[in-house]
Amino acid sequence: MLTVIGEGLVDVVQRASGIEAHVGGSPLNVAVGLARLDHPVQFIGRYGRDAYGDAVAAHLRASSVMLPQGPDELPTSVATALIDDDGAATYTFDLAWELPNLADRLAFMLQGTTLLHTGSIATMLAPGAAAVFAAVEHAHPSATISFDPNCRPSIITDVDYARKQAEKFASLADVVKASDEDLAWLYPGVDVLESARRWLSQDGAEGPAMVVVTRGAAGPWGITAAGEAEYPAPEVEVADTVGAGDSFMAALLSGIVDRGLDGAQNRKDLRELPAEGLAELLAHASRAAAVTVSRPGANPPTRAELNAVPEE
Repeated sequence: MLTVIGEGLVDVVQRASGIEAHVGGSPLNVAVGLARLDHPVQFIGRYGRDAYGDAVAAHLRASSVMLPQGPDELPTSVATALIDDDGAATYTFDLAWELPNLADRLAFMLQGTTLLHTGSIATMLAPGAAAVFAAVEHAHPSATISFDPNCRPSIITDVDYARKQAEKFASLADVVKASDEDLAWLYPGVDVLESARRWLSQDGAEGPAMVVVTRGAAGPWGITAAGEAEYPAPEVEVADTVGAGDSFMAALLSGIVDRGLDGAQNRKDLRELPAEGLAELLAHASRAAAVTVSRPGANPPTRAELNAVPEE
């Protein structure tokens, strides 16, 4: 069982051609991406007893994502995305992020979890961020932990606080994926790849076994203890970039699971994954992201769709 914990919301997408609503939220998108790649996955998050909440639940169930928690009395969170002429998205948010009574059910819900993923708003915004970190601490002795800071400076404006939160989660993570924009904001004036190298665990000490940086058209780059690798971004006609990083994250984790590297017992092997294996993971994840940007909204590929994408 794979577990994703974090925010689910509705993206209200504004384009020159009109307004559309899509279910989204970075962790939720990763859960859907993993499920569409044929992994059993549960999503621990929140949504309200309203029309948007019904849409969130229906969207997850349509991709066979399990929902161990039902709706609550708070309104479903909304993100408004303004799409420019180049397909890039700018966001504003109306959020409610808390996970009441999670601690009481945590041990039961995380039974059998071999990989736990979290990130973005869920790891930064109080009061829910504390509950998410408790879940990471609980899962760490038995599960691979993955983390994507997916920073939202319009929500968390205090970069010092965001940096501390990111470093706290990264210290318990085995796999960290960040964008070049994330790292440039968290560590201004520092080369983004150097920032990623600093996050990598040193000499087996606490910290990630793998750090990956997405760089838009420049393609992804990654590092493990065994070396560094990069992969050129596939050429594709872009509909928009909504959910591209989440599709990349899901496919990266899918590749790790497919190689039998999930679970705390496989941390050493993950840490020592050679550059050639890392490059294969980056290529796999890049193809998934390319499918997503080729169509509107956060719409990650199925395994069949991804397998149909030719390798370059």
